[in-house]
Amino acid sequence: MPLQTPICDFGKKAIPFELKSTNEKIMKLEDIQGQNGTLIMFICNHCPYVKSVIHRIVEDVTILKDNGIGVAAIMSNDVNDPKYGAEDSFDNMKLFSDINNFVFPYIYDETQIVGRNYNAVCTPDFFGFNNKDELQYRGRLEESKMEIIPGARKELLEAMIQVSKTGEGPKSQIPSIGCSIKWKE
Repeated sequence: MPLQTPICDFGKKAIPFELKSTNEKIMKLEDIQGQNGTLIMFICNHCPYVKSVIHRIVEDVTILKDNGIGVAAIMSNDVNDPKYGAEDSFDNMKLFSDINNFVFPYIYDETQIVGRNYNAVCTPDFFGFNNKDELQYRGRLEESKMEIIPGARKELLEAMIQVSKTGEGPKSQIPSIGCSIKWKE
């Protein structure tokens, strides 16, 4: 059963982290931040919701980077989960990012502390911050879920461009929906 993210907690501060990315570099929040804002996405390799929209995420992130938004994706799932762990492994994260031509760091949250600190709920889960590290967007990518809806409004893209220009996200946001994060016992 898919989960929904909670409504945006406007103004909540971005939480610093220090995690290894698929390029074997340690990434910190300050390495990712853009001059006009930051987007932190919680995704994973196995989730059908993520798989169905990953190409649109990459397209939108390319535009956001051109608008001064720094972006990273974090994978917080338990890689020892009996059902999905192998597919979400660090080696498979590298493969998933290569196959999908990621233009952003893909970071492994092995201890799950970052996912818990951000209160990430599902994959994909989007956290859009302004240039003061204040949360301004916690909505969905777009109306499309696992089926592409032609002409669907690009809600995340529009919201983050608005954040890049005004420092504020839209007051009305529709929650993201996806697979639950696989937490360790």
